[in-house]
Amino acid sequence: MKASRWQVFAALGLIGASCVLYAIHYVVFDDAHHILLWSFTNLAFLPISVLFVSLIIGRLLAHRDRRAKMEKLNMVIGAFFSEVGNDFLRMLAGWDADATTLQQQFSAISTWKPQDFAEAGKHMSRSPRLIDHSAMLLEEAHSFLDEKRGFLLRLLENPNLLEHEAFTALLRAVLHVAEELGYRNDLSALPESDRSHLAIDFRRAYVLLLQQWVFYMAFIRKAYPYLFSLASRTNPFDPAASAVVE
Repeated sequence: MKASRWQVFAALGLIGASCVLYAIHYVVFDDAHHILLWSFTNLAFLPISVLFVSLIIGRLLAHRDRRAKMEKLNMVIGAFFSEVGNDFLRMLAGWDADATTLQQQFSAISTWKPQDFAEAGKHMSRSPRLIDHSAMLLEEAHSFLDEKRGFLLRLLENPNLLEHEAFTALLRAVLHVAEELGYRNDLSALPESDRSHLAIDFRRAYVLLLQQWVFYMAFIRKAYPYLFSLASRTNPFDPAASAVVE
Protein backbone atom coordinates (compact mmCIF):
# COMPACT_ATOMS: atom_id res chain seq x y z
CA MET A 1 0.00 0.00 0.00
CA LYS A 2 1.46 3.34 -1.03
CA ALA A 3 2.09 5.72 1.89
CA SER A 4 0.30 9.04 1.74
CA ARG A 5 2.25 12.33 1.74
CA TRP A 6 1.40 13.18 5.36
CA GLN A 7 2.69 9.78 6.49
CA VAL A 8 6.02 10.36 4.73
CA PHE A 9 6.35 13.82 6.28
CA ALA A 10 5.40 12.47 9.71
CA ALA A 11 8.02 9.71 9.47
CA LEU A 12 10.73 12.15 8.36
CA GLY A 13 9.72 14.58 11.12
CA LEU A 14 9.94 11.92 13.83
CA ILE A 15 13.33 10.70 12.56
CA GLY A 16 14.56 14.30 12.45
CA ALA A 17 13.31 14.97 15.97
CA SER A 18 15.14 11.87 17.22
CA CYS A 19 18.38 12.99 15.58
CA VAL A 20 18.04 16.47 17.11
CA LEU A 21 17.45 15.04 20.59
CA TYR A 22 20.45 12.73 20.27
CA ALA A 23 22.57 15.69 19.16
CA ILE A 24 21.43 17.77 22.15
CA HIS A 25 22.21 14.83 24.45
CA TYR A 26 25.74 14.58 23.01
CA VAL A 27 26.36 18.32 23.27
CA VAL A 28 25.15 18.49 26.89
CA PHE A 29 26.69 15.28 28.26
CA ASP A 30 29.47 14.59 25.72
CA ASP A 31 28.88 10.84 26.09
CA ALA A 32 28.65 9.01 22.77
CA HIS A 33 29.16 5.66 24.56
CA HIS A 34 25.97 6.13 26.58
CA ILE A 35 24.01 7.11 23.47
CA LEU A 36 25.21 4.04 21.55
CA LEU A 37 24.62 1.74 24.54
CA TRP A 38 21.00 2.75 24.99
CA SER A 39 20.40 2.88 21.25
CA PHE A 40 21.44 -0.76 20.86
CA THR A 41 19.55 -1.74 24.01
CA ASN A 42 16.35 -0.22 22.66
CA LEU A 43 17.02 -1.77 19.25
CA ALA A 44 17.44 -5.22 20.85
CA PHE A 45 14.10 -4.81 22.66
CA LEU A 46 12.33 -3.75 19.46
CA PRO A 47 11.37 -7.30 18.30
CA ILE A 48 9.80 -8.01 21.72
CA SER A 49 7.92 -4.72 21.52
CA VAL A 50 6.65 -5.58 18.03
CA LEU A 51 5.63 -9.03 19.27
CA PHE A 52 3.71 -7.56 22.18
CA VAL A 53 1.94 -4.90 20.11
CA SER A 54 1.12 -7.05 17.07
CA LEU A 55 0.17 -10.34 18.73
CA ILE A 56 -1.29 -9.34 22.07
CA ILE A 57 -2.65 -5.81 21.75
CA GLY A 58 -3.49 -6.41 18.09
CA ARG A 59 -5.41 -9.56 18.94
CA LEU A 60 -7.31 -7.81 21.73
CA LEU A 61 -8.28 -4.98 19.37
CA ALA A 62 -9.30 -7.48 16.68
CA HIS A 63 -11.43 -9.38 19.20
CA ARG A 64 -13.15 -6.17 20.28
CA ASP A 65 -13.73 -5.21 16.65
CA ARG A 66 -15.14 -8.67 15.92
CA ARG A 67 -17.50 -8.40 18.88
CA ALA A 68 -18.70 -5.00 17.66
CA LYS A 69 -19.34 -6.45 14.18
CA MET A 70 -21.23 -9.39 15.64
CA GLU A 71 -23.39 -6.96 17.64
CA LYS A 72 -24.30 -5.13 14.43
CA LEU A 73 -24.83 -8.41 12.61
CA ASN A 74 -27.19 -9.70 15.28
CA MET A 75 -29.18 -6.48 14.96
CA VAL A 76 -29.56 -7.29 11.24
CA ILE A 77 -30.56 -10.88 12.08
CA GLY A 78 -33.09 -9.56 14.58
CA ALA A 79 -34.60 -7.33 11.91
CA PHE A 80 -34.78 -10.33 9.57
CA PHE A 81 -36.71 -12.44 12.06
CA SER A 82 -39.05 -9.58 12.96
CA GLU A 83 -39.82 -8.80 9.32
CA VAL A 84 -39.60 -12.20 7.62
CA GLY A 85 -38.14 -15.06 9.62
CA ASN A 86 -40.74 -15.62 12.32
CA ASP A 87 -43.70 -15.58 9.93
CA PHE A 88 -41.93 -17.76 7.37
CA LEU A 89 -40.83 -20.17 10.10
CA ARG A 90 -44.40 -20.41 11.35
CA MET A 91 -45.57 -21.14 7.79
CA LEU A 92 -42.95 -23.83 7.19
CA ALA A 93 -43.58 -25.43 10.57
CA GLY A 94 -47.18 -25.88 9.48
CA TRP A 95 -45.95 -27.98 6.56
CA ASP A 96 -43.51 -30.01 8.67
CA ALA A 97 -44.33 -33.70 8.56
CA ASP A 98 -43.33 -33.92 12.24
CA ALA A 99 -44.36 -30.48 13.51
CA THR A 100 -45.61 -31.87 16.82
CA THR A 101 -42.07 -32.81 17.87
CA LEU A 102 -40.78 -29.29 17.26
CA GLN A 103 -43.72 -27.74 19.10
CA GLN A 104 -42.97 -29.90 22.12
CA GLN A 105 -39.27 -29.10 21.91
CA PHE A 106 -39.47 -25.34 21.43
CA SER A 107 -42.65 -24.40 23.27
CA ALA A 108 -40.70 -24.11 26.55
CA ILE A 109 -37.73 -22.20 25.07
CA SER A 110 -38.24 -19.35 27.55
CA THR A 111 -36.99 -21.68 30.34
CA TRP A 112 -33.99 -23.04 28.44
CA LYS A 113 -30.45 -22.88 29.80
CA PRO A 114 -27.36 -22.14 27.64
CA GLN A 115 -26.57 -25.84 27.21
CA ASP A 116 -30.10 -26.43 25.91
CA PHE A 117 -29.52 -23.93 23.10
CA ALA A 118 -26.16 -25.53 22.25
CA GLU A 119 -27.70 -28.99 22.06
CA ALA A 120 -30.63 -27.76 19.98
CA GLY A 121 -28.26 -26.00 17.57
CA LYS A 122 -26.30 -29.21 17.03
CA HIS A 123 -29.49 -31.18 16.58
CA MET A 124 -30.86 -28.75 13.99
CA SER A 125 -27.66 -29.03 11.92
CA ARG A 126 -28.34 -32.78 11.61
CA SER A 127 -32.11 -32.48 11.49
CA PRO A 128 -33.80 -34.63 8.81
CA ARG A 129 -36.79 -32.29 8.60
CA LEU A 130 -39.27 -33.21 5.92
CA ILE A 131 -41.75 -30.91 4.21
CA ASP A 132 -45.11 -32.49 3.39
CA HIS A 133 -45.51 -31.31 -0.21
CA SER A 134 -49.24 -32.02 -0.10
CA ALA A 135 -49.62 -29.48 2.74
CA MET A 136 -47.70 -26.66 1.02
CA LEU A 137 -49.66 -23.47 0.37
CA LEU A 138 -47.63 -22.22 -2.57
CA GLU A 139 -49.75 -19.18 -3.44
CA GLU A 140 -49.52 -17.98 0.16
CA ALA A 141 -45.77 -18.52 0.26
CA HIS A 142 -45.28 -16.75 -3.07
CA SER A 143 -47.33 -13.75 -1.98
CA PHE A 144 -45.44 -13.49 1.30
CA LEU A 145 -41.93 -13.82 -0.18
CA ASP A 146 -42.70 -11.54 -3.12
CA GLU A 147 -43.74 -8.83 -0.67
CA LYS A 148 -40.51 -9.27 1.32
CA ARG A 149 -38.17 -9.68 -1.65
CA GLY A 150 -36.87 -6.10 -1.56
CA PHE A 151 -36.12 -6.34 2.15
CA LEU A 152 -34.24 -9.63 1.66
CA LEU A 153 -32.15 -8.21 -1.18
CA ARG A 154 -31.20 -5.18 0.92
CA LEU A 155 -30.08 -7.50 3.71
CA LEU A 156 -27.95 -9.48 1.29
CA GLU A 157 -26.18 -6.24 0.28
CA ASN A 158 -25.18 -5.54 3.89
CA PRO A 159 -21.34 -5.80 4.11
CA ASN A 160 -21.54 -7.01 7.71
CA LEU A 161 -23.03 -10.28 6.45
CA LEU A 162 -19.64 -11.24 5.03
CA GLU A 163 -18.76 -12.15 8.63
CA HIS A 164 -21.63 -14.62 8.88
CA GLU A 165 -21.63 -17.25 6.13
CA ALA A 166 -24.46 -19.30 7.69
CA PHE A 167 -26.89 -16.38 7.69
CA THR A 168 -25.88 -15.44 4.14
CA ALA A 169 -26.61 -19.03 3.11
CA LEU A 170 -30.04 -18.71 4.74
CA LEU A 171 -30.85 -15.55 2.79
CA ARG A 172 -29.78 -17.19 -0.46
CA ALA A 173 -31.94 -20.24 0.28
CA VAL A 174 -35.00 -18.08 1.01
CA LEU A 175 -34.45 -15.94 -2.08
CA HIS A 176 -34.04 -19.10 -4.17
CA VAL A 177 -37.45 -20.30 -3.00
CA ALA A 178 -38.91 -16.91 -3.95
CA GLU A 179 -37.30 -17.20 -7.41
CA GLU A 180 -38.60 -20.73 -7.94
CA LEU A 181 -42.13 -19.66 -7.09
CA GLY A 182 -41.89 -16.53 -9.21
CA TYR A 183 -41.04 -18.48 -12.37
CA ARG A 184 -44.25 -20.54 -12.21
CA ASN A 185 -47.37 -19.07 -13.77
CA ASP A 186 -49.97 -21.24 -12.04
CA LEU A 187 -48.92 -22.52 -8.62
CA SER A 188 -52.28 -24.22 -8.10
CA ALA A 189 -51.84 -26.64 -11.01
CA LEU A 190 -48.35 -28.04 -10.55
CA PRO A 191 -47.62 -31.76 -11.04
CA GLU A 192 -46.60 -33.81 -8.03
CA SER A 193 -43.05 -34.06 -9.35
CA ASP A 194 -42.69 -30.26 -9.30
CA ARG A 195 -44.27 -29.93 -5.85
CA SER A 196 -41.76 -32.53 -4.60
CA HIS A 197 -38.94 -30.45 -6.11
CA LEU A 198 -40.22 -27.32 -4.39
CA ALA A 199 -40.50 -29.23 -1.12
CA ILE A 200 -36.73 -29.84 -1.29
CA ASP A 201 -36.09 -26.10 -1.73
CA PHE A 202 -38.41 -25.27 1.14
CA ARG A 203 -36.73 -27.89 3.33
CA ARG A 204 -33.29 -26.34 2.67
CA ALA A 205 -34.52 -22.92 3.75
CA TYR A 206 -36.42 -24.44 6.68
CA VAL A 207 -33.40 -26.23 8.21
CA LEU A 208 -31.16 -23.15 7.85
CA LEU A 209 -33.91 -20.98 9.31
CA LEU A 210 -34.30 -23.26 12.32
CA GLN A 211 -30.55 -23.20 12.99
CA GLN A 212 -30.31 -19.41 12.83
CA TRP A 213 -33.42 -18.98 14.96
CA VAL A 214 -31.93 -21.13 17.73
CA PHE A 215 -28.59 -19.28 17.58
CA TYR A 216 -30.32 -15.90 17.57
CA MET A 217 -32.53 -16.84 20.53
CA ALA A 218 -29.44 -17.97 22.46
CA PHE A 219 -27.71 -14.66 21.73
CA ILE A 220 -30.55 -12.37 22.79
CA ARG A 221 -31.23 -14.47 25.89
CA LYS A 222 -27.73 -13.61 27.09
CA ALA A 223 -27.27 -10.10 25.67
CA TYR A 224 -30.79 -8.63 25.49
CA PRO A 225 -33.25 -10.29 27.91
CA TYR A 226 -36.05 -7.89 26.95
CA LEU A 227 -35.78 -8.93 23.29
CA PHE A 228 -35.74 -12.57 24.35
CA SER A 229 -38.88 -12.00 26.39
CA LEU A 230 -40.79 -10.73 23.34
CA ALA A 231 -39.35 -13.43 21.06
CA SER A 232 -40.41 -16.11 23.55
CA ARG A 233 -43.92 -14.69 23.83
CA THR A 234 -44.26 -14.72 20.02
CA ASN A 235 -42.66 -18.14 19.64
CA PRO A 236 -43.61 -19.46 16.14
CA PHE A 237 -43.76 -23.02 17.53
CA ASP A 238 -46.23 -22.21 20.27
CA PRO A 239 -49.86 -22.30 18.97
CA ALA A 240 -50.96 -20.26 21.97
CA ALA A 241 -48.21 -17.64 21.65
CA SER A 242 -49.22 -14.06 22.33
CA ALA A 243 -47.25 -10.86 22.86
CA VAL A 244 -49.70 -9.90 25.63
CA VAL A 245 -48.15 -10.39 29.06
CA GLU A 246 -50.52 -12.25 31.37
